[in-house]
Amino acid sequence: MKRTAWVLVAAALLAGCAAAPRPRVSDPAAMLAQHSREARIAADPEWALSGRLAISDGRESGSGRIHWREHDGRYAIELAAPVSRRSWRLTGDAHGALLEGLDGGPRRARDADRLLAEALGMQVPLVHLRAWVRGARGPGEAVVEFGPEGLPAAMRQSGWTIEFRDWYRDRTLPLPRRVFADRGDVRVRLVVDTWSDPAAAATAARP
Repeated sequence: MKRTAWVLVAAALLAGCAAAPRPRVSDPAAMLAQHSREARIAADPEWALSGRLAISDGRESGSGRIHWREHDGRYAIELAAPVSRRSWRLTGDAHGALLEGLDGGPRRARDADRLLAEALGMQVPLVHLRAWVRGARGPGEAVVEFGPEGLPAAMRQSGWTIEFRDWYRDRTLPLPRRVFADRGDVRVRLVVDTWSDPAAAATAARP
């Protein structure tokens, strides 16, 4: 069960496969711009993405489609693996979380981190991931390196190394298109096909 649920972990983890730009050392101006980006992200909590993901842990791998939505304080992460024809759905808010699609039926917990730890046997920092997927830092200390255009190129936080390898730049607020994340043997790739911002009625897509 834990291995079949790896795809759900990938939904939360981000990634990409194109060659990453060479990051530059963080500087005050770049960090000031990042603070401004993160303030705008925090002010726009309603968003959605659709894309493709792949994950491997050094022994097994999987891939599928991901749909992730955040609205009115609630999140819904849906995964579908076309080869196995299985799907998973994680939903919740500040009061609890529900994980569906696992062998043995749905599981509930007071928070998603605890639920995923019980179901998968590993810690999955969903609070951080909800920030990382939009190119922002999660709670706590983080090291950010920036690319030539001043957007994050790499980030290290909570034992994870995240590389932002491509961005949707033709937007009022740039958002990641390809991201790569790893921690130990776990490697994840996410390609975002479409970003939606319901509050701003803005979308971006690239074939």
